[in-house]
Amino acid sequence: MMGDSARARGAIRVLIADDHAIVREGLKQIISGSADIVVAAEAENGQQAVQKVRAGGFDVLLLDISMPDRNGIDVLKQVKKEFPALSVLMLTMHREDQYAIRAIKAGASGYLTKQSAPAELVNALHEVAAGRKYITASLAQELANQIGGGDIGKPQHELLSDREYQTLVMIASGKTVGEIAAELALSVKTISMYRSRLLQKMRMRHNAELTHYAIRHRLVPEMSE
Repeated sequence: MMGDSARARGAIRVLIADDHAIVREGLKQIISGSADIVVAAEAENGQQAVQKVRAGGFDVLLLDISMPDRNGIDVLKQVKKEFPALSVLMLTMHREDQYAIRAIKAGASGYLTKQSAPAELVNALHEVAAGRKYITASLAQELANQIGGGDIGKPQHELLSDREYQTLVMIASGKTVGEIAAELALSVKTISMYRSRLLQKMRMRHNAELTHYAIRHRLVPEMSE
């Protein structure tokens, strides 16, 4: 898959993990413009990503945070547990302030939205492959605020587990428990449990309160009138 004799020895070898083929093709096209980066393999779900990482030979895992079988944060945690030296660059369609902090805390080397400019992706791959972090100025400020402030005044959603937080965002986006269960390949009973836990932790009673909270804290786009 590499071609051009790996396009030079020492090229940065990237594993792309995204469930959308058209997204993978777009990423490959962007990366092909860089002489020292090569897409060495692809994965279309979290399980494939972990299996291919275990096979070895990669410098960077470019990982979509929304995978059909496993949450990207879960995949990230497993990869970093087994291969702590592997750089992982998270890619997402979500707003930066939704999952970025959680991804960085879980061991990600960087975080980019899919709306980022092509040059930014290439630059980010170079940075994380060199062992450095790639975060935006706004994300760096948010991290600094959290470190400086500890738990004092921490928003309620930051007390949730990763899966509870994901359930909150999906409920606030208008999805039913059944739809969430189907999308995450989990049982309705499990999603209902996450919903009950997050309602208890956030001291709320129903989905309308969760949705209002999520919109107020910009966890989901505000619905148009």
